[in-house]
Amino acid sequence: MPITLPNIDDRRYDDLVGEALARIPVHTPEWTNFNRSDPGVTLIEVFAFLTESLLYRANQIPERNRKKFLQLLRIPLQTATAARGLVTIANSVASTTPDPVVLTEGIEVRAGEVPFRSTRAVDVLPVEGRVYFKKKITDASPDVKKYYQQLYASYRGTPAEIEPQLYEATPFPTREGTPVALSDTIDNGFWLALMLRDVDVRSNVSADLMRTRIANRTLTLGVVPSLTETQATLPSGRAFATSANVALKVEAPKVPDSGGLPDDIAQRRAEYRPLDVKSDSDILAVPGVVDIALPDASSMRLWNNIDPLEAGVNELPPALDDPALEARVVTWLKITLTSEATASFLWMGINTVPVTQSARVLNELLPDGTGEPDQVVRLALAPVLPESVSLTVTHLGTTTPWTETDDLATAGAEVPLPDPRIAPGAWQRGKAPSNVFLLDAESGDVRFGDGEHGARPPAGATLRASYAYSLGAEGNVGVGAINSSPALPEGFKVANPIATWGGAEAETVAQGEKQISRYLQHRDRLVTREDFATITKRTPGVEIGRVEVLPNYHPDFGGGEVPGAVTLMLIPKEDPAQPDAPLPRRPFLDAVCRWLDPRRLVTTEVLLRGPEYRGIWISIGIKVAAGFNDSEVCDAVKRDVLAFLAPLDADADDVPNADNDNGWKLGKSVVALEIAAVSNRTRGVEFVQEDVILADANGVIAARLDMTGLQLPRVLGIRVVNGPAASLDELRGGGGSSVQAPSFVQIPKLPEECG
Repeated sequence: MPITLPNIDDRRYDDLVGEALARIPVHTPEWTNFNRSDPGVTLIEVFAFLTESLLYRANQIPERNRKKFLQLLRIPLQTATAARGLVTIANSVASTTPDPVVLTEGIEVRAGEVPFRSTRAVDVLPVEGRVYFKKKITDASPDVKKYYQQLYASYRGTPAEIEPQLYEATPFPTREGTPVALSDTIDNGFWLALMLRDVDVRSNVSADLMRTRIANRTLTLGVVPSLTETQATLPSGRAFATSANVALKVEAPKVPDSGGLPDDIAQRRAEYRPLDVKSDSDILAVPGVVDIALPDASSMRLWNNIDPLEAGVNELPPALDDPALEARVVTWLKITLTSEATASFLWMGINTVPVTQSARVLNELLPDGTGEPDQVVRLALAPVLPESVSLTVTHLGTTTPWTETDDLATAGAEVPLPDPRIAPGAWQRGKAPSNVFLLDAESGDVRFGDGEHGARPPAGATLRASYAYSLGAEGNVGVGAINSSPALPEGFKVANPIATWGGAEAETVAQGEKQISRYLQHRDRLVTREDFATITKRTPGVEIGRVEVLPNYHPDFGGGEVPGAVTLMLIPKEDPAQPDAPLPRRPFLDAVCRWLDPRRLVTTEVLLRGPEYRGIWISIGIKVAAGFNDSEVCDAVKRDVLAFLAPLDADADDVPNADNDNGWKLGKSVVALEIAAVSNRTRGVEFVQEDVILADANGVIAARLDMTGLQLPRVLGIRVVNGPAASLDELRGGGGSSVQAPSFVQIPKLPEECG
């Protein structure tokens, strides 16, 4: 039963008068005239009127009091989140002896007036990094293949009994900006060329010298996985994106002491040695940085006896078309995965460092301490980034640092006293730290203790705070927007190769008030089905249109019951890629994962999935009623049917409830008779002619199409006509597929020349 708001007193004027008159015989039995003409009755009516007005005002709690009561609950508003991103730092300083430059954490870079700060140190190497991949050529003609068979045979000195697999050395990222899957490459990997910079070429710096300058240094490689995935997993037992079973494997050439490959053709195979690779995150799930420990100078040499026809064949690095570019190569690094996995990437680049959108305030002077319990001071700039505040209290010439806590009730007493209820030697409450403060990140309020739980700043004490604050959604900037830095040395350039992400505005007071009752229920922890739905809907920075919570359900196990697994089917409110069938993309899933990860039980595996759309075809014939326009009625029927089958209900409320009826229900079959009933209810339709034609994506007509698991219907085509239903052949189209021929030898395709 829902909790209702009670009235303090629900008596009205007549009730008060009647109650007062009924008490007269008890107290004054001699009073027997209760007519309105009696002066005593008149006084009773006057006081009843005044009492009714007082009760009315008491029931109408003033807005200020209401907000004060809610404030006493100390349930914080959802603070703004800082945008994150990756930037590359290029060293273009000319020198005959170029040296790496180490930049510390906290370097400020800017996108106009929006500040960003690096979150880690970076070793900026004086080299240029270019990434290539061996792109498969699957449409080569038989004549071209025969030509390369003969060309390879002339080099090998053997008959042309090989099946060449042609490739093209393609720069990465691609010019179109499309993601590249490992399956699109001929060798399931990428190739990173460390090259001399243009200024080094002009300064006559040799590749051998550059190898000595970067030997045994750390190369930072930024990696951006493809953002087209529609699923993510929060595995039990570890935090999101901190580690993975699959990671990058980086190898350097293993050149023999002789400097070249063996003369025996059968033994001329390039070998590689693995390098130490470290990463703080799962770069297959979220954009991140990989640290690569470069070897000594001798281990970065390249082979010195590669035949022109041999360049780029099999395990050798890709052959570059430009001889001048080839001459600038210092060394090649081969990038693959530690195990077989399906992965695709959007960007890779060297000298990369993660950044977060924040500005730093140092030693801000706060109001002096008052010595009173529960003193509250406010920082000048908000929202404040959590765990970024450092506060000092100076009193009588002594400066003491105070630390942040998440609960003042657990803080120690200002004057430690032993608890007589605890045995000697046991933990005493007074030993807990007392110089602590509680931060409301959204408003910037800093609250101190009352003396018993947390110390009070002494009267007249000087309070200073250093902290970082965020601009929220302003930090989401486009590619190349970050292009300046007041902290970088002269000659250094900064750029962001991908758009920043994750910035969101703080929750408004009106939005926060709606969540108070739910917050008191779930306490910001994912336990029940309703908790998952409610907390997921509050994910900052994304607009979630629908959440379906499926406990003990794992889609990878055929939908069977799997204890400890919780599947969330998510549908964003909008998807520009396919508006009729929205799917959650990788940035969307990344934001939800980071929001849910600290709130779930450690033993719970949370799987985020988009819906599995099952295509259907619909053809409807109707009889338009007299007086209605044919085309308008047919369009109205089409709109009603599409709304009936839509994955999102445009009119659904925005209340985060797991049972909210929003869009087509999971597991509900699509029935032709129901579609006919929806069409019949459209204004202007006299009746539906014959049967509605319903077919699956393959064109198989059926009266009922079952939806299982995470399947939702997606209308591939619908036609409504005034008359008999159109045939299914008029709606459907066709397509084809190609089959790739097997390959055995990787051979680069030579560039064409004009003569």
